[in-house]
Amino acid sequence: MTTTLTQMATEVLMTADGREKTALSRRHARAWFAARRGDAPPIEIGTAAPPLHPARPERPELLSPRDVPRRRPGSEAGRIALLHAVAHIELNAVDLHWDIIARFGHVPMPPGFHDDWVKCADEESKHFNLVCDCLEALSSHYGALPAHAGMWRAAEDTAHDLMGRLAVVPMVLEARGLDVTPGMIEIFRKAGAAQAVSALEVIYAEEVAHVAYGSKWFHFLCGREDADPKEVFHDLVRRYFHGALKPPFNEEKRAEAGLPPDFYWPLAEETPPRDRSAG
Repeated sequence: MTTTLTQMATEVLMTADGREKTALSRRHARAWFAARRGDAPPIEIGTAAPPLHPARPERPELLSPRDVPRRRPGSEAGRIALLHAVAHIELNAVDLHWDIIARFGHVPMPPGFHDDWVKCADEESKHFNLVCDCLEALSSHYGALPAHAGMWRAAEDTAHDLMGRLAVVPMVLEARGLDVTPGMIEIFRKAGAAQAVSALEVIYAEEVAHVAYGSKWFHFLCGREDADPKEVFHDLVRRYFHGALKPPFNEEKRAEAGLPPDFYWPLAEETPPRDRSAG
């Protein structure tokens, strides 16, 4: 039976264990790009029926955001908790990137769309493993602590809306990573945790492209519909994202990823600082 890319994506979504999920993710990414280079037979996109929720291991226990214990990064236990939260985010990101392929296989898109999200899923798989290695070096592991239960909500809310998915996942949630990761890197640098610093620097460098892919394909779809990207973005984020966006924003990296300030500041919980040079 011929395996399609959407079937490969669904197989990743239905794998529960984090290390097994990411190993399969990376194998499928290698197979896809081998086919794209012509080193293996072509792989069709196809269509699939992915699960509404990806398979998950028994641990971590998933809690409501308000019930997840606060992290105090000044201690080693707090830094372990912070790494655990990052691992949880990265594992969800693996599933989010395969889910956009599996769930929207019926939408006609250029080949580069699938290349970009397979590459993202492969890199998120690498990120998860890098952070798990850091946890294990500290005698912990992914699943040792409770985690946030709400991370898949954006996928559920946008399960039938590709433009909504692009707006909320890469252009809001992953863009948030660009805002907060420099501070995390500094926490681990001050603690002399070189392995964690190295892992987070890899994540930070590669997440810019993930946000950029979201912006690129969002603008592509807006162009196809002759719609104003900024207006559509504001409408979709207000519809699907629960709450205001939180400054401070990493404006430099957001701009590098194709997100100008007039996209996100109107959705923020406070107004931007006044430009004193404007008189």
